[in-house]
Order: sequence, then structure tokens, then C-alpha cells
Amino acid sequence: QVQLVESGGGSVQAGGSLRLSCAASGYTYSRKCMGWFRQAPGKERERVAHIYIGNGDTAYADSVKGRFTISQDDAKNTVYLQMNSLKPEDTAMYYCAAAAPGGSCFSHNYYQDWGQGTQVTVSS
Repeated sequence: QVQLVESGGGSVQAGGSLRLSCAASGYTYSRKCMGWFRQAPGKERERVAHIYIGNGDTAYADSVKGRFTISQDDAKNTVYLQMNSLKPEDTAMYYCAAAAPGGSCFSHNYYQDWGQGTQVTVSS
């Protein structure tokens, strides 16, 4: 059974940094990409960043480009999201997810497995 466990969320002031981790285990399929998504109360879930497992290429939402960095540690089966220069509008529940081949890593609809989420709160 696939398990994705996020950690590293918390409360910070604007301008601060956090590093989220997503530990993955139990895969029965070959993953195409891993993504980080977020959802604030009353808003739709949005993609923050994703990384292609095969070649390590990355892509970011415009709202976080230049501030967030997604990376992977193959040996640890872990994906990270380094978040710098945090803003109050980054406040949300952050989820990591895994997508199998055949779909678009840009759309949350193609992600098959999701973690339970970790809360990030940024105060002004």
C-alpha cells in the first residue's frame, strides 16, 4: 500500500522559510512525477510544484517561482519543498502526491496517491 507522509509544516512570519518533506513507501507502480499542492480554506487545490522522477526536471506555479524549490532524494524516497520568502498568501494545507505514467503532472486529476497534508501558516 502506497504511503506518503508529509512533515515540516508550521507557523512562520512573512519572509521566513520552511522545508517540507514527503516520505514515500509501498509503491506498486512506476511513478512519473511527484507534486506538491496546497489548499487554503474556501479555495481550490492548486499545484505548487512538481518534479519528474526520471530526469529530475521541475516546474513551478508562477506564484512561487523563484521562492520555492522542489527536490528529491532517491536513496531516501523523499521529496522536499524548500520554501523561502514566505508570504501570508502561502498559508494553506500542503499535500504531496504521486502520479503514474500516462497523465499530466500539471493537473491534480492525474495524481493517484496523496499524503495527509501538513499545515503552513505565514503571519504578516
